[in-house]
Amino acid sequence: MKQLKETGTLSIDRLREAYREKRTTPAEIIREIVRLAERDGEMNIWITPPRMERIQPYLDGLAEMDPEQAPLWGIPFAIKDNIDLADVPTTAACPDYQYIPREHAAVVDRLIRAGAIPVGKTNLDQFATGLVGVRSPYGETHNAIREELISGGSSSGSAVAVARGHAAFSLGTDTAGSGRVPAALNGLVGYKPGLGAWPTKGVVPACASLDCVSVFANSLEDALAVDRVARGFEPTDPWSKELPPLAPKLPAKLLVPEGDLSFFGLYAEEYEQAWRRAVEKLQSLGLPIEYVDTGLFREAAELLYGGPFVEERWAGLGGFIEAHPDSVLPVTAGILRPSSESPFDGASVFKAMHALQAIKLETSRLLEGAVLVMPTSGGTWTREQVRNDPVRTNTQMGLYTNHCNLLDLCGAAIPAGHAAEGVPFGITLFASSAHESLAVGAALAVTGDTALLKPPASGSHTYVAVCGLHMRGFPLEKQMLQLGAKFVREAKTAPKYALYRLPTVPPKPGMMKRKEQGKAIEVEVWEMPLSSFGAFVSDIPGPLGIGKVELEDGTEVPGFVCEAYAAAGAEDITSYGGWRALK
Repeated sequence: MKQLKETGTLSIDRLREAYREKRTTPAEIIREIVRLAERDGEMNIWITPPRMERIQPYLDGLAEMDPEQAPLWGIPFAIKDNIDLADVPTTAACPDYQYIPREHAAVVDRLIRAGAIPVGKTNLDQFATGLVGVRSPYGETHNAIREELISGGSSSGSAVAVARGHAAFSLGTDTAGSGRVPAALNGLVGYKPGLGAWPTKGVVPACASLDCVSVFANSLEDALAVDRVARGFEPTDPWSKELPPLAPKLPAKLLVPEGDLSFFGLYAEEYEQAWRRAVEKLQSLGLPIEYVDTGLFREAAELLYGGPFVEERWAGLGGFIEAHPDSVLPVTAGILRPSSESPFDGASVFKAMHALQAIKLETSRLLEGAVLVMPTSGGTWTREQVRNDPVRTNTQMGLYTNHCNLLDLCGAAIPAGHAAEGVPFGITLFASSAHESLAVGAALAVTGDTALLKPPASGSHTYVAVCGLHMRGFPLEKQMLQLGAKFVREAKTAPKYALYRLPTVPPKPGMMKRKEQGKAIEVEVWEMPLSSFGAFVSDIPGPLGIGKVELEDGTEVPGFVCEAYAAAGAEDITSYGGWRALK
């Protein structure tokens, strides 16, 4: 574990590498997490904290998995306590609401099947109503860096657990910013996919039609690794949708709010300066920038809490609150309970829906091929300030977040320096749910993680996936270069392929797609001029050829495949995971 504590955080890739090299084991990592959680006990991060006896069955289950086939094998993660983990209480930060689910939430089940280890259930603003992290009978969750400051909510414990090294990633939920604000205040990445991209079955509803499960991580790379497992249609979830897999690419332009923005709190001036520095960074990326009026996003945000949509919260929780009026914090009840003087009736709901639909149309036009960039939060507060003024301070925390889910946008919240010492600053990149890849691509450009960014092949070029002698360092690399091809990135196929060593001189790999029992195979993606592609294909000897190769991220590119008959008499080398392993 000592080798992994250089930054005080956990990384999926670094953990997997440490496991492969036998430098540590999942059990050793979990024991250290238990120790750290006990050390940080007064920070009120956990409702059900990490305990070895609860985690041991998941550790035991790893023995039944192939680490190379389980993309999150041995990776510890935390779960916001409004998301079900089988046989562990779900409280939604209300002790009297507590129940013990018999099965995992759909997204938790997917992660566990991929080898991830659930370590505990985290604290939250009660019933996910708040952006501050202090509205819990289980205590105020402290900021990971400056304990006097708020941690952000409602997914407070989930964010701080990752920031303090208690988990490599964590699940939060996001209705109005709960998966993004805590990320900004604790120096993390927070990713909120489009509505329905990740299933919400097994999640206590806040506003069921707007709720999303989200992820906190220390890098976009880790967030994308979680997304590859969590994303996908769930037939038992009425809110689930089939949305495209993430294949990050750059947008045609960035949209930045025109004019001065509003900032608040202790560090208002410092936040404003941090935003100006962030805009300067955006200007250095070489992408076109357009300054736009963001009034339509404010209009959408106002519909969430200033219109009838807020009463959806009562539709989900009103029955419990009516039956248990003393079980809910006063500030929570005040938010959830409709006023007897409410001006909203049935007609108001439809008027709001019609207004929102018009805003959605305008938003889709504005975001065509573009990504909107805003501060994640316009400021922060001390926990004492929020206690003394709970409504106004919470409202301001949602200034740049509340519009997101009503408009069905995704949001990639990323760190963008510091406003002051120990006060992280963050920005969020928004795109439509149909074009999430643009938001992620832009975020990768800002963070400098360009190895994960797939540059679009122009109309005169095509991608080619190679798996053997055409890879870098092998004899036929020179052929790729002579044809004008350029190396783009290392990649893996979807876990659906077999690899054979063909009895040729010299030996060559043959990659075949299987209906079952396949494996992810290491490949390289190159970009080749179309003017050379025909000659390249015509020179390939049988049984090899060029077909569509499905990559790990769900995209398909032309690449080397092999006819099935060649498997007879060839050596099955699938277990090596790639040709380079035999070099």
